[in-house]
Amino acid sequence: MKDHRVVFTLILAVIGFMLAIQFQTTKEPVVRDTRNVLELREELKLEQERYQQLLEEIERYEAQRDNYLLDQSENVDLFIEEALDELREEAGITEVTGEGVILTVEPLYNDRLLGGQNRTVSPQLLQFLMNELNMYNAQGIAIGDQRVVSTTAFRDVNGITHVNGRRIPPLPLEIKVLSDDAEKLHNQMVVSESVDYFAIENLELTSTPINELTLPPYEQTIRVRYMEQVREGDS
Repeated sequence: MKDHRVVFTLILAVIGFMLAIQFQTTKEPVVRDTRNVLELREELKLEQERYQQLLEEIERYEAQRDNYLLDQSENVDLFIEEALDELREEAGITEVTGEGVILTVEPLYNDRLLGGQNRTVSPQLLQFLMNELNMYNAQGIAIGDQRVVSTTAFRDVNGITHVNGRRIPPLPLEIKVLSDDAEKLHNQMVVSESVDYFAIENLELTSTPINELTLPPYEQTIRVRYMEQVREGDS
């Protein structure tokens, strides 16, 4: 009976020891990478493919960025060029075409009866006419083949009127004027003060509306005064 107790006690001790070992193993598991070489290579291959995809995505977005910046640059260049074209047109240094009127200046009476004095139009008369045309919102003016710009000078040289330093053609003289509304400008010129002032000088000023006429460009160098180039860094 005593031997049975000893054996039973030993069995319980062994069982308790085994339970303690199992509990400890469950509490602190040992994690080991059980993958073989082939599995590791496959995982590495997948990671490399993901990395390559990431690089391709980066390149794609960078290309989109560059294209956007290029488009913006082209748009800016186009905008600047259009603005420059408008400025060139306003400055009179480009040929322009549009509707307007042709003003014709010719002797009012037979100049032989008056001793042939009228062979040209005085600078004062031309200047008055230009001021009136500008008041009527003329978009461009050419006297003969000379384009009138903001720096145009009207001078008398030995009895002959010069525009832009060039002598104007003899009578009859054509003056081309561009306008947004040719018919309106024509009606204004028919009753303008210029007609009366020209008549005093034995000159007839007539107006003819034209659907399309072309003004030549101003061909001389436009000199800009009172301006200096701004250098980078200047304030």
